[in-house]
Amino acid sequence: MAEPEQAALRSDASARAGLHELLYVYNGLVVVLLAGFMGITQEKVVSSMTARAFLESLPAVPLPPVWGVLFSIGAFGTLFFLGWLYRQQAKKALRLWRYGLMLGEISICMLLMWSLNLAYDGVVLLVVADLLHGYEGRHTRFILLLAMSGLYFIANYWLMASQLHAVPIEAYISYYNASAQAALKSLLNIFTSLNIILFVLYAVVLVQSTHRENERIQSLNAQLHDANQRLMAYALEAEHMAETRERNRLAREIHDTLGHALTGIAAGLDACMMTMETAPEFTKKQLAKIRETALRGIKDVRRSVKKLRPDDLERLSLREALFKMTEEFMASSGMEISYTITGWPEQMREDEEEVVYRIVQESVTNANRHGHARHVEITVSADEEWMRIVIADDGIGCEHVKKGFGLRHMQERLELLKGTLNYWSDGGFILEVAIPMHQPMVAEQGEEPYDSSDDRG
Repeated sequence: MAEPEQAALRSDASARAGLHELLYVYNGLVVVLLAGFMGITQEKVVSSMTARAFLESLPAVPLPPVWGVLFSIGAFGTLFFLGWLYRQQAKKALRLWRYGLMLGEISICMLLMWSLNLAYDGVVLLVVADLLHGYEGRHTRFILLLAMSGLYFIANYWLMASQLHAVPIEAYISYYNASAQAALKSLLNIFTSLNIILFVLYAVVLVQSTHRENERIQSLNAQLHDANQRLMAYALEAEHMAETRERNRLAREIHDTLGHALTGIAAGLDACMMTMETAPEFTKKQLAKIRETALRGIKDVRRSVKKLRPDDLERLSLREALFKMTEEFMASSGMEISYTITGWPEQMREDEEEVVYRIVQESVTNANRHGHARHVEITVSADEEWMRIVIADDGIGCEHVKKGFGLRHMQERLELLKGTLNYWSDGGFILEVAIPMHQPMVAEQGEEPYDSSDDRG
């Protein structure tokens, strides 16, 4: 948020809080003055020995002077406390608790007006200001309308005087002479008018603040929408650039490696065709060189594409992809592969799935190529923290395991996942893998050159 907007919001909040406090101070002063006026008038009536005539003119017996003043002040103090508690808890308390505080304020407001004999209804606006300040929800207008209607219905003297038998303020004013009566009635009107003015000012500031807040939210929403649009465009552009870079990389690799190798092979075969009859020994040496060139081409192609995700993993789950891969390998090689699964991870990341797939693929290939195995047993177990895979074959094994490209490649992949790799020969070859579930992947290091030597890798 910009600094001017923050300053404006702080200014609105400060003005709203100041007007709210002023409303409480003003209404508290009016309540004390009215309660004191009624108490003092009753004392004068008693001291002037006209109490009997005064009481006969009233529809109800008023509270004793001291008790009436204390009751009014106590009611206003309770109203102030409930209003403060409501404003503090309105946004974080439970809905029933907020409604309870709201009902408490309304009840104390009615009790306060009764203690003042319905002489002053300005406290109704005070309660409404509390509700406006603290309540936020879909039913705000309905609740406020209901509360204001109920309060004003009770506050209206001419509708409620006959039911409540309240002592009218005019009965107290009539005790004084004509000039004092006029002054007192004017003062009562001023009390009511000033209270309305303060409430209107408070409502204006509240509406202005709410309008500015809505504008700020709309502006933030527009900025967020614009940022999302730009982010989507950037993501599409980045994806397109990544695809373009990968296509260019593969094109360069094919041109620089496979194209070069094929060109050399074609040229070597042309030379062999010319020397096959006249120089067979030279031809054999040339064919050996051509074979080395082809192997280097295969090595370069494998290095170029080894980072590509297996096609089966794009279409199938890891479990289905493993079963499909091993079934196809059994069909082509004649080697038997079986599974023992005692547990399987519920969720795996793509990089974890690819590592598991490549390790199983490389292991069964090595079992057939180097171990000449007839059967491979793959055991998979998993819990919340680890996935463990044991791959054992019944091949010829090897006395000294030489870590070639295959095993180094497995080790590198597992290191990226913070996993472990163990292997040994025991009447065959056994490989054990442990992968921690959902560990962050570390940065990938440089690639190892491909080693085509006949070893366990």
